[in-house]
Amino acid sequence: MTSIEALTLEVADTTAAHHFYTALGLDKRVGLRASDAPTTGFRGFSLSLTVAQPADVHGLVDAALAAGATALKPATKSFWGYGGVFQAPDGTIWKIATSAKKDTGPATGEIEQMVLLLGTASVTASKRFYVERGLTVAKSFGSKYVEFDTQGSPIKLALYGRRALAKDVGVPIDGTGSHRIALVGDAGAFTDPDGFGWEAAAVTPAP
Repeated sequence: MTSIEALTLEVADTTAAHHFYTALGLDKRVGLRASDAPTTGFRGFSLSLTVAQPADVHGLVDAALAAGATALKPATKSFWGYGGVFQAPDGTIWKIATSAKKDTGPATGEIEQMVLLLGTASVTASKRFYVERGLTVAKSFGSKYVEFDTQGSPIKLALYGRRALAKDVGVPIDGTGSHRIALVGDAGAFTDPDGFGWEAAAVTPAP
């Protein structure tokens, strides 16, 4: 296993979700499929988009709010940079961030990186689980945070304690039911220690 090839958000209304993500220019970055699996509260993950400067943060956050998202944390400066958090109408939590604190020009509209943060009961145990399946650790801060080297993958994978992640995105830790997300990779189908399901990537027939 070397990467996340794609991810699928499971939503109650695929048409509405498609309109929302198209408005943000994210329709090519996430897949959608219908689901009525019960889910309440925090789903245990967030998606993070890294952009170049504050103007790009505001551009994405403002577009999301105009398309029906709910602000969880307004875009603002912090000690690490500049960022904001919103919850999409389908329930997915997104964080938009940059390490820059000042604009160097107009918004570019470009997304530098997309990161999937999984909230774990034990970062150490989940780290071991993924390392045993072939992922290489790129960054590790003890039992607090782990980021994997997913090579040429369009989506970076990172682990964060569930409580810490909920605090970071501004929601209560409580949540039950489906995560409402499926990850697609090259290691077949399995479920990790926190219940996140992986699906096998489709094999393209040889010509």
